[in-house]
Amino acid sequence: MSVRNIIESLEKLIKLHKSFNQLAIRKTATLKANDTEAITALLIQEQTHIKAINQTDKEREGAVAEYLAENGIGGHSASINTVTELTGPIETGILERLKAELIDEVSKLKERNSLNQQLIYQSLQFINVSLDMLRPQNQNLNYGNSVEKPAKSGMGMFDSKA
Repeated sequence: MSVRNIIESLEKLIKLHKSFNQLAIRKTATLKANDTEAITALLIQEQTHIKAINQTDKEREGAVAEYLAENGIGGHSASINTVTELTGPIETGILERLKAELIDEVSKLKERNSLNQQLIYQSLQFINVSLDMLRPQNQNLNYGNSVEKPAKSGMGMFDSKA
């Protein structure tokens, strides 16, 4: 197996992550617009992307493991760093560039997801405050049975059995 399969799987992962980032950007706009139906549709698309990313990552791991086995290195974790030690300078440069690009896309996605999480949290806080304002409050501020009386247990002030 050649390094080409590893490079192709990395390129596919980058493409999927870029598409996933676009979904996250659309999700931010949708959250701001408070469009719940569009959010639901985006969540379905996100699940599809997650499955595709997981499958492509498994393919990448398999390609790396196969490449390492062909070069007499077994038992190592399937990482790009191990592969770059075995490849020529051109392939190493390509792999390093793809690795950096994938790391960049993943970090952008983490930042966008953090922003979306904050927007969702703030929306939930706003909903809770709104609900608290709409709920009827107990308005017994003066006189009446606002202070509960201690329950009578049949005993007086002193326990004569003690």
